[in-house]
Amino acid sequence: MTDASGLPGATTGQRAMSRLLRQRAQEFLASRKHANNLVDIIGHWDESTCLCLLTIETIFAEVLKRGDMYLERSITLTISEPSPESRYVTWLRNCYEEVWKKILVSMEKYRSITQLQALTTATKLLAEEGKAPLEPRDQAGYYFPLNRLKPILMTLLSPEKDNANLISRFQEIVEYPDALYYTWKCLPSLTPKRQPQEIYIKNLLELVDKIPLPKGDEESKVSDNKELLCGPQDATFTWDQTAVKRALNKVWGCVMHWELTPQLHKQLLLVLLERVMPHLEKPILLTDFLMDSLDVDGPVGVLALQGVFVLVTKHNLEYPNIFTKLYSMFEPEIFHTKYKARLFYLSDLFLSSTHLPEALVAAFAKRLARLTLVAPPEDILIILLFVGNLLLRHPGLKRLIDHPQGGEVASGAGDPFLMEERDPLLSNALLSSLWEIRALQWHILPSIASAARFIREPLPSVEYDMASALERTGGHLFDRELKNKVRDIMLTFERPNSMALPKGEKLLQYWQLTSTH
Repeated sequence: MTDASGLPGATTGQRAMSRLLRQRAQEFLASRKHANNLVDIIGHWDESTCLCLLTIETIFAEVLKRGDMYLERSITLTISEPSPESRYVTWLRNCYEEVWKKILVSMEKYRSITQLQALTTATKLLAEEGKAPLEPRDQAGYYFPLNRLKPILMTLLSPEKDNANLISRFQEIVEYPDALYYTWKCLPSLTPKRQPQEIYIKNLLELVDKIPLPKGDEESKVSDNKELLCGPQDATFTWDQTAVKRALNKVWGCVMHWELTPQLHKQLLLVLLERVMPHLEKPILLTDFLMDSLDVDGPVGVLALQGVFVLVTKHNLEYPNIFTKLYSMFEPEIFHTKYKARLFYLSDLFLSSTHLPEALVAAFAKRLARLTLVAPPEDILIILLFVGNLLLRHPGLKRLIDHPQGGEVASGAGDPFLMEERDPLLSNALLSSLWEIRALQWHILPSIASAARFIREPLPSVEYDMASALERTGGHLFDRELKNKVRDIMLTFERPNSMALPKGEKLLQYWQLTSTH
């Protein structure tokens, strides 16, 4: 609930202060004889910051619309006393600059609700100043006050404070194409080449992740001025696609040279893969970074694998040891990471070629089968589909289904497969069998036991869709099962036949007593 003061749950004192500030603002806007009211309002900033922000926004939005701070340039050869009008305008502009400093401080040092209001006020004043510039300009047309936007971005990219909440609100601002365009124009000058603070890196990655990225390759013009933050103007705002893309590449060129903590490394890879990589001019320059990231255990290595896959498939990168690295990623620990679905999906793509050596593919099939002994149930189902795809692509691997020297089904005794061998070609997988999958036919869960029976039946003619299978596992599987269970819950013992209460309900006799009177 928000009352007239604009604050949720405002106290009596806050409501009284709100009325006072609103009254003084109205007096200030009505007559210049109340000019000192502005000084009084600013004086209450520290005790009632949110109320002052709302009041200042109202005052200066109106002042900018009126053009009360507009100052014509004049060239005079004689020194003369400034007129009362020019002195008032100069004083008013000084107050305006002081207010901007306080707004930026409020975005940084106060509680969350005040920070969000400060950002809203700053955006409102920026938009009004864009429509009514303070200074005369040589060329008429569209104008965007970069001198206001840049300090806002500097505050968002604070090296001392995590501004995720402010950056989320800033998303609403960059929905306007002109605000988005000039945000990208400012970012290269705000991105240091030297190593910045960790908090700054986190804020920058958060900002790049949240704001829209350039689309298409051609320059486009925005003709509907109603969609502009600083419109409408007489001239049409022009979106320069080349400039935006160049700005993004400059920013990312600096980011790639910074030292990163494991958490920031993961965040950077996510932003790179899901947002930035398609817009880079030379993605092949990421090779060294992705190769180094590939050697990191856990989610960082899995995310880097996705980047390497893009370079291999779309930019003709040659990486002869990629299958050895991919093979080494399939460890029991992978089942406890958030990005295991990506590993399964990318591995299925990497191993989709029918021209790969059988010994290599057999090693993957055997290693995956061995991991089913320790994998969670939903992951076992995915592995079974994966192994099934490998057998379909390479019919010669069907001998692994029941190899005579592949070990016993119950224990794997005498299995020649070397699980600890890092090189898949030296793992002796072709001499082994998929006894692990045969053992799963007696799994306690019927769904797994049923899925494992594919090994004793004719294989299907079409590969399994790994993407669809991955979507059905995890949370999706849990939600589906939960819905199935909910349908079986009995809410009543007797099915009601009408609006009446069930037979034997004690409340019914009291209802009869009251209804007869």
